[in-house]
Amino acid sequence: MDHTYAVIMAGGSGTRLWPVSRKKHPKQTLPLLGNRTLFQMTVDRLDGFLSKDRIFIVTAKEQAEVLRGQTPEIPQDNFIIEPDPRGTASVIGLAATVLAKKDPDAVMIVLPSDHYIRNVDLFRLVMRVAVDVAGKNYLVTLGITPTSPATGYGYIQRGEPLSEQFDYPAYHVKRFKEKPEQTGALEMLRQIDHSWNSGMFIWRADVILKEFARLMPRLKVALDRIGVAWGTAEQETVLRNEWMPIRSETIDYGVMEFAERVAVLPASDLGWNDIGNWDSLFDVLIPNETGNIVFRGKHKEFDTSGSLIYGNGDDRLVVTVGVQNLIVVDNGNVLLICHKNHAQKVRDVVNQLIKQKEDRYL
Repeated sequence: MDHTYAVIMAGGSGTRLWPVSRKKHPKQTLPLLGNRTLFQMTVDRLDGFLSKDRIFIVTAKEQAEVLRGQTPEIPQDNFIIEPDPRGTASVIGLAATVLAKKDPDAVMIVLPSDHYIRNVDLFRLVMRVAVDVAGKNYLVTLGITPTSPATGYGYIQRGEPLSEQFDYPAYHVKRFKEKPEQTGALEMLRQIDHSWNSGMFIWRADVILKEFARLMPRLKVALDRIGVAWGTAEQETVLRNEWMPIRSETIDYGVMEFAERVAVLPASDLGWNDIGNWDSLFDVLIPNETGNIVFRGKHKEFDTSGSLIYGNGDDRLVVTVGVQNLIVVDNGNVLLICHKNHAQKVRDVVNQLIKQKEDRYL
């Protein structure tokens, strides 16, 4: 573990949790599940596993100050600021470049900042084994057993067990399938060798950089130039000049679907959830006796069930009468009402507001 580092990706906008998640306060900075924010919970998960000086944060400039304030124990220099969003491939490539320059033997644990994991002890056990597997030059990911034909997740098809012996099951990956259509998701749900892609990755920094060189050579050229300038007076200038022309791409499409030496560790008992939309909170939080989840403010319910109510403060009353399976979010200058089955479409609303330049609602 002497060469192991965590890289937390914390630059997302969380548009499907709008209107609570907004530009200045995206979902990872919010205490949606208790007193700690999703970002703080991600950092807490590493307690006793990695020291704070081994935790690096990649985020956007407008979010960095908030995140630093939430985790003052993490060194300021460990915050890597991306000039503009360019997808997870560039984020991971930048972090790998920085870590490889700092420690040529660096192993990266790449974590999204907005996931929920109930079984923290198992998480730490699996991560220790994943680091061992990554030490054999594998690109490692964690797989979650599907519970529904979800089209919002990528899928991993498991192959034969690795020939090496580890303290936890580890398998070759046959293929990645990124966000299938409904029919494809149904078929993979019926097959016992498919897992959801958790979005957590573990690998040596030098190994993933070799994959960038093979599969995303233009990005690798930019990363090399950034690496040469990193830590010098030219760092910010070179970073911006090289970063802005980068084509936005995910690590799944850019690398994982075509990588050759990939391993998956099944981790279904983590109690994992990607807090991606309002409906996902029903899988994490405990509803009241009528099946409703109520945040903040005051709520009076009459013949209401299976609904989520997010209030706008103690001086504002939300009343629901004769409704089921609704999401009601009263926040700031926006009131959102939608059916649970359409929670994914909140992102479409945000995209339309962006096109119409309705910035006051974003």
